[in-house]
Amino acid sequence: MPIEEGKTAPAFSLPDQDGKTVSLADFKGKKNVVLYFYPKDDTPGCTKEACGFRDLGRDFARLDTVVLGVSADSGESHLKFIAKYKLPFTLLSDVSKKVMERYGAWGEKMMYGQKKIGVIRSSVVIGKDGKVLKHWKKVPQADVHPEKVLAALGELL
Repeated sequence: MPIEEGKTAPAFSLPDQDGKTVSLADFKGKKNVVLYFYPKDDTPGCTKEACGFRDLGRDFARLDTVVLGVSADSGESHLKFIAKYKLPFTLLSDVSKKVMERYGAWGEKMMYGQKKIGVIRSSVVIGKDGKVLKHWKKVPQADVHPEKVLAALGELL
């Protein structure tokens, strides 16, 4: 089932960097959620994207929004990434890639001119009601994407 704006976002429960289970349901009726999928901790594009969300953290908080990053990395890898770049948000581990598949963030992609199977950098904004407000199926520029998400969120709320 593809992600559609206006439809209910697929439920998920994943471990965070501390091994605690985080579910989409935890935020229902309380917070908007930016769920962003990225390929790997501490790589150039992923670091720029994470630091962009970090630097705009107060702006997202003002809009009653939490940021959740998702990759297939382990909790231990996430802890190092968070510490190295002082990331103030939760990173979730989707080792099985099942949540990524449900959200269209795992599959065929072009990388350096070759088709590969892997994480497709993408993002979803989910409202307090659990519905998808905005979906970026592919993020072309990781470094400016957090600003685009914030701008879209400002217009949607």
